[in-house]
Amino acid sequence: MSAQTKDELLAEAVRLRELGHPEQARERLLSLTAAFPDAPDVAYQTAWVHDVLGLEAEAVPYYERCLQGDGLSEPDRRGALLGLGSTYRVLGRFGQAVETLRRGVSEFPDDGALRTFLSMALFNTGEHHEAMQLLLRLVAATSDSPGVQAYRPAIEHYAGDLTQTA
Repeated sequence: MSAQTKDELLAEAVRLRELGHPEQARERLLSLTAAFPDAPDVAYQTAWVHDVLGLEAEAVPYYERCLQGDGLSEPDRRGALLGLGSTYRVLGRFGQAVETLRRGVSEFPDDGALRTFLSMALFNTGEHHEAMQLLLRLVAATSDSPGVQAYRPAIEHYAGDLTQTA
């Protein structure tokens, strides 16, 4: 099978997933994975469809495979780090979730979704202070609420130390 055929079949599988036919997409992606076991884009889409189907444990090896090396586009790498970190969290693998999501935030520091999922994983590991810091800073930086923006300096200040009192 040629690379062009692979790309066409991959695009069709993605369309099927997007149109609400994840089982059909999964069948095609598993065939593509067998034919192209080292293709990071195929592994990423295969992981994603497993997540859509609620098959998180089955998604993990595909996420891990697609993140090896530098073969993913930047948006797909961002999505794979978020997907793997979130999947680890759902599976109760909180330490791995934190590690993966920290890596994602390090690579993509402006990504609010990565920071949000990292805060959830930090909560699960008992790192409540850091989880709240992340969320407060994210709210202060991204909210268009006039009330939040009016108090943005105070929110950012207290995000540094929530235990601070007068």
